[in-house]
Amino acid sequence: MQKLSIIIPAYNEGPTIHLILEKVIDTKLHYDLEKEIIIVDDFSGDGTMEAVERFCETRPEVNIRTFRQPHNKGKGAAIHKGIELASGDYVVIQDADLEYDPADYNLLLKPLVNDVADVVYGSRFMGMGPHRILFFWHSIGNQFLTFISNMFTNLNLTDMETCYKMFRSEIIKSVKLSEPRFGFEPEVTARISRIKHIRIYEVGISYYGRTYDEGKKIGAKDGFRAIWCILKYNIFDRKTYR
Repeated sequence: MQKLSIIIPAYNEGPTIHLILEKVIDTKLHYDLEKEIIIVDDFSGDGTMEAVERFCETRPEVNIRTFRQPHNKGKGAAIHKGIELASGDYVVIQDADLEYDPADYNLLLKPLVNDVADVVYGSRFMGMGPHRILFFWHSIGNQFLTFISNMFTNLNLTDMETCYKMFRSEIIKSVKLSEPRFGFEPEVTARISRIKHIRIYEVGISYYGRTYDEGKKIGAKDGFRAIWCILKYNIFDRKTYR
């Protein structure tokens, strides 16, 4: 049986991480796939790992693997560790907050299972699912970063910054990844765009965004870092594979 590895980087999500775990577990995949959940705690200080351990005790039948970083390294570094630990045929990134709905896994899986895609992005700017109305300038910033990225990669993505990216495992495990924090998105996009004959698809997903009071962590400085990463990994560091 094939397997979907779900990588959940987590930092200070103790009070709510059980909610996303329940959603991931309850999601029924349309294909003959089993789930592997990999939680990488980025040295949280709010008891995130303890909350995960308590949850695991209540659901011993679920395949949940955990890893705690030795110190705070950033979201990108947590994703790198999750990719290293993944044993599935497909890999998807799942934020620990409640902004993305695991029910959309099936939309991402379809082009992969049908063998028309190698990588699938879930776009927050496409589709018929519900989208929470939040920050105008944040959405403009996302679209601007996607536009700049597309100029260099020659892709026509609508949402480069999306969390929901699903990969064939053998592809993402072979790609060189360096960015330890929020630069993961432009870096991985730049690197996979150079893989010969890569098949990249995009599907519309729903989006339940958070406000900063509700725990949203990304800010303006991360946007400027993303611009630098777009330039760096499309011009100065063009190595694709490890």
